Amino acid sequence: MSRFTASASLRAALPYVCLLGAMVSLCAGTSFAKTLFPLVGAQGTSAYRVGFSALILCLIWRPWRMPMTRGDLLAVVRYGAVMGVMNLCFYMAIRTIPLGLAIAIEFTGPLSLAMIHARKPVHFLWIALAVAGLGLLLPLGDVSLNLDLVGVGFAAAAGVCWALYIVAGQRTGHLHGGRSVALGMATAALVVAPFGLVAAGAALLSPLALGLGLVVAVVSSAIPYSLEMVALRGISKRSFGVMLSLEPAVGALAGLLVLGEHLVGRQWLAIAFVIAASVGTVVTDPSRKQAEAPLHD
Repeated sequence: MSRFTASASLRAALPYVCLLGAMVSLCAGTSFAKTLFPLVGAQGTSAYRVGFSALILCLIWRPWRMPMTRGDLLAVVRYGAVMGVMNLCFYMAIRTIPLGLAIAIEFTGPLSLAMIHARKPVHFLWIALAVAGLGLLLPLGDVSLNLDLVGVGFAAAAGVCWALYIVAGQRTGHLHGGRSVALGMATAALVVAPFGLVAAGAALLSPLALGLGLVVAVVSSAIPYSLEMVALRGISKRSFGVMLSLEPAVGALAGLLVLGEHLVGRQWLAIAFVIAASVGTVVTDPSRKQAEAPLHD
């Protein structure tokens, strides 16, 4: 292999490596965040994540420089509010259920949104796989699964918020991406902060907790977001969606390695079903045909 060919291969592989790195960083950061729960609770940890992420993004993108109409501002505020509730619900979910399972349940939100306009028989196959995966995740009298239904409910609520987040995000698509995300994250911080203050109070001001909270924000938000931006410049939306569908498995592995969260065979099978449904939905979604070329700003 020539030096030119090797260099071209490395350039082609870089976006996929970045996207995989983003998923690993996100899941590792979220796993690490659970170690903060004894100090400030899930609510306080969520407040740290979105609060520090908002600060970092605002320093980078300076969203106050973005010209906005009143309608644009309302759209960004809605987007940010949904983002905040989604983050809070997800952290409340992983208090009591394993990370990989929470991500798999949360994935049903965007899956449901993608399947609203299902028409072809193959689309109903993906729906059946997703439903089967959810069925395997629920205890249904099997005490060996030891899955907390309140945690499942919070994960499902996070999934609903994820679907709403996609819809709200599409309504800000005409704005500058980085600045609208920064402003949305600032709104999310305002939504989540009161819950963190009520739950953790003065503990949020502990230097140790503040330092760990900053690490959580960097590893689970700032780094993944940056890597995803690199990935989106080099691969199509369809390829991006297919790879992102692996996130429940990455989360399950991160939970196992970082937190010692062991899953039974039935739960791994459920994750596999959700991943298959997600990949299938992305691959057979006709609205993604125009997105085969790499994306550019």
